[in-house]
Amino acid sequence: MRILVVGAGATGGYFGAMLARAGQDVTFLVRPARAEALRRRGLRVVGRDEEWRVDPVLLTAEELAAAPAPYDLVLLSVKATALAAATEDLAPAVGPDTAIVPQLNGFAHLDALTARFGAGRVLGGVSKVVTTLDDEGDIRRLAPLAHLTLGEPDGTLSPRVEAIRKVLVEAGIDARVPENVLTAMWHKWVFIATFGALTSLMRGTVGDVNAQPGGTELATGLLDEASAVAAAAGHPVPEAERRTSLDVVTAAGSPMVPSLYRDLAAGRSTEVEHLFGDLTDRARALGVPTPLLDLATLHLRIHQARVAPGGR
Repeated sequence: MRILVVGAGATGGYFGAMLARAGQDVTFLVRPARAEALRRRGLRVVGRDEEWRVDPVLLTAEELAAAPAPYDLVLLSVKATALAAATEDLAPAVGPDTAIVPQLNGFAHLDALTARFGAGRVLGGVSKVVTTLDDEGDIRRLAPLAHLTLGEPDGTLSPRVEAIRKVLVEAGIDARVPENVLTAMWHKWVFIATFGALTSLMRGTVGDVNAQPGGTELATGLLDEASAVAAAAGHPVPEAERRTSLDVVTAAGSPMVPSLYRDLAAGRSTEVEHLFGDLTDRARALGVPTPLLDLATLHLRIHQARVAPGGR
């Protein structure tokens, strides 16, 4: 199976490195500066008492466009802010039998990818991995959680999904095919929206927020709002999963923050429209009140207007 990993950041880089280490036919589509760094240093995974590297096969968009060739599988792992550019960059790699597995949060990307490549080429996907890029550009694992979920949007168990899952599992990746991948995507969205809104609104870690009066109540309220939107959309969050999410966002002393918060704190663009604008729009269409999520959306939009004027 010929695999193209679009983006060699903390998420795509980790799963792509696992595939490359297992001997799979993997190519990374990266920006020129990232390509230069990876050719010099290799793609390294560090942390949690492990350190290993692979020497990845790399392509830039210009190189792919000069020699277009279809891939069997595209693992798309970029920020939502880079989705439009990445979609055009990877287009020369998409043939009639290519399967695209996006690893973005939310749902807006499914509409965009389907409009560009057709519904038959786009699968649902959810990744859960606690990694970050450190100052050296290495992928640093921060927790043991690391699994990838995929499936057909219509819920069928297709031969191509099973073939992809088999390749991932053989590479040591915890790959899962749920009964309904859209439900899995909604549940991840509920968690990441709660986590992102809590830390971004309060400008602190989970532990910082919960150490103050009202912090735990805010976390609970955000989770309740996001869960209500999912339920109205036909994907209610089971109580056990809700409790697990609540435990994470109310953990005393927790140093955890999402990548959204790190982007906000560093003065970078955020995925506000993809993660929050779309969610609150759906809430309004479904008649679900979300005053706390609306506040988080407004807060992040003001930041976005400062760092990327006119770039909503």
